[in-house]
Amino acid sequence: MLTKALQEFLNYIGNERSYSPRTIDAYLRDLTPWVDFLEEQLKLVPSSRPNDPIFLRMYLRQKSEQKMSNRSLARFISALSTFQKFMSTKPKLRNYMFELPRMKFDNKLPAFLTQNDTGKLFDGTEKSADRQKYPLHRDFLIIALLYATGIRREEAASLKLNDIDDSARTLSVLGKRNKVRVVPIGDSTFEDLEAYLNCRQEFVDDKESSSRYLFLNRTGQRLSVRSIDRVVKKFGRLKGLDVTPHMLRHSFATHLLENGADLMLIKEVLGHASLSTTQQYTHVTAEAMKKVYKKAHPRSGSSK
Repeated sequence: MLTKALQEFLNYIGNERSYSPRTIDAYLRDLTPWVDFLEEQLKLVPSSRPNDPIFLRMYLRQKSEQKMSNRSLARFISALSTFQKFMSTKPKLRNYMFELPRMKFDNKLPAFLTQNDTGKLFDGTEKSADRQKYPLHRDFLIIALLYATGIRREEAASLKLNDIDDSARTLSVLGKRNKVRVVPIGDSTFEDLEAYLNCRQEFVDDKESSSRYLFLNRTGQRLSVRSIDRVVKKFGRLKGLDVTPHMLRHSFATHLLENGADLMLIKEVLGHASLSTTQQYTHVTAEAMKKVYKKAHPRSGSSK
């Protein structure tokens, strides 16, 4: 029964709530072991109440003994809470609902590049003659666009030519839950985009490709999300930096905040559903200021 209910839940959040495939996969990974565990326990002790608290305690203890982190346990509890909200709408499933504990864990601050390190990504690259070669031209623009707009790697992979508004110098981005938002492109990045489009046209003509996606692979088809990961990491290593697409997104938001941008504006550009998600960047900048203070101020108490 629970296995069937889990599948119905995944179909529901995918079809009716428009959750992304990646989010659905995360729910599947978090909830499948729990459903299997509970069904197995109920077979072993058929006379038990389906929502006997001992089952959840046993499962959490088992995961703790397997060295699952508090963060992962908290994510499981959150996933189970969402699943149980769905179950509450099904009378036959209400007996399988548990009272859930609150899990505490240390909130890891997002990693980001300093403004100085970000500058290293672009130093000298825009003048390279090799940029006329399509892959290198594409890779440069991927880095530039991720940092200049703060879009996610999945959003970058989904960009199409008609998402570009030349007159307004903006991009229409399809974000989580199929929500479309408009993000601005700075003048220098837009010039890079225009140069890339010229190079792209020569490339698609050579490959006889009709793809409308902005970023293409070597055969002229859409560049995958995993390929964008590889592009960013490789480009960063060439500059002596360890970089990921998400790090560029965090750097975009952090640098905006450091330079005086309004938090609500950052929220809208990033496509966050809640302001509390965007507020994590205030903690990032606070931590950065603390490090500078401890290093530079004579009364900070740090040893030099």
